[in-house]
Amino acid sequence: MKVGIIGGGIMGVCLGYYLSERGAEVEIFEASSTIGGLAGSITLEDGTRVDRFYHALLSSDSHLSGLCNQLGIADQLRFNETRMGFFYRGRIHSMNNVLEFLRFPPLGWIDRFRLGLTVLYAQFVKDWHKLESISVEKWLLALSGKGTYKNIWLPMLKAKFDGGFENTPATYIWSRLVRMKSTRSGANQKEQCGHLIGGYMTLIEAMTARILTTGGLIHLRKPVSRVDIEDGRAVKIITGNESHRFDVIVSTIQPPVFQRMLPNAPLDYRELLGGTQYLGIVCPLLVLDRPLSGYWTLNLTDDSLPFTGIIETTSYIDPQYVGGHHLVYLPKYTAPGSRYQDLCDEEIKAQWLSHLETMFPSFQRSWIRDFQVHRERYVEPLHVLNGTHLIPSIQTPIENLYLVSNAQIYPALTNVESISRKAQEVAALILNP
Repeated sequence: MKVGIIGGGIMGVCLGYYLSERGAEVEIFEASSTIGGLAGSITLEDGTRVDRFYHALLSSDSHLSGLCNQLGIADQLRFNETRMGFFYRGRIHSMNNVLEFLRFPPLGWIDRFRLGLTVLYAQFVKDWHKLESISVEKWLLALSGKGTYKNIWLPMLKAKFDGGFENTPATYIWSRLVRMKSTRSGANQKEQCGHLIGGYMTLIEAMTARILTTGGLIHLRKPVSRVDIEDGRAVKIITGNESHRFDVIVSTIQPPVFQRMLPNAPLDYRELLGGTQYLGIVCPLLVLDRPLSGYWTLNLTDDSLPFTGIIETTSYIDPQYVGGHHLVYLPKYTAPGSRYQDLCDEEIKAQWLSHLETMFPSFQRSWIRDFQVHRERYVEPLHVLNGTHLIPSIQTPIENLYLVSNAQIYPALTNVESISRKAQEVAALILNP
């Protein structure tokens, strides 16, 4: 079977790998000059390659660990204990064990108990369908109470959704609580996170090598303009003045972008694709000569701050693997149409560093080795109450045309663990329809 894949991000490469391993002849078309997409890398001025956006591999990511074993790169995995904290009213409060939890100042005894109950209760919810009709606000208020909701959940939700989240189902927070709890083990419930030496590009390059070994092709700088449909069947991918014929065509790009490639598809299907909403991201990477906080994640309860959180990946990645640098990601998730996507890099840098200096009075700009701003408009799909019928199906109404994107990974989080699982599932569906 000859399969054309639109998009060379992590989903496209994973899908290409699983298809080629089962005998398909694969060609991947990527518009940019590099593969990997959101999981790709950048190169710093000194030649050090680092992840463009922040990622973490959890000890519970069994499918991803198995994939690394298959590819012979499991020896590149490293896991370390991490720390998480909250920035509340000008101070950092560690939240990594029971004693720290019990001393957490924003919450009274009852609030702390109810916060712990919320985390525990989420682990016992097996039928997530029941949460689809309950708003995240209503669910958290019922379990955590007004005090915890006001001081912890509300500012975090406002920051994550760049304002409004009224139509967001409880599955959003449930999936996050379940995933983060899954990485804590032992009597002390220590959190372990990991990474691949060289970042996710180590994984992507290993899969790419397998695709090429089996006779597959990867075309870079080849944006797809449209998919040709004849008699209700997808037959060709058009790139510039070239056409490429396939037995099966699979899009791995975001549905709103994909619909522009289907001018001859049924109107109701194109409207479904175009209606899929996404959070975007503006994510500066701050490269320092020393640690900033020592915490992997600093959750921010002050919604006046422009960034959503502070992610210091070198709290669990030994700096020796990233050129001796200390990497701090300062993401701002953006709602559709957000003004932050239109700010220039210098405006972002001025705002972000000004707030960082207020948060960390000892911080000096002389510590900065590099400051890069990266942004994407389609990062995390927005799901709404009772909205599963709005999620496009993998099998499109057009014969021989499939769609697989992070919009269909629901209610799981759209990390590389869930993406690799979905890619394997779709490869089996394509080869055994």
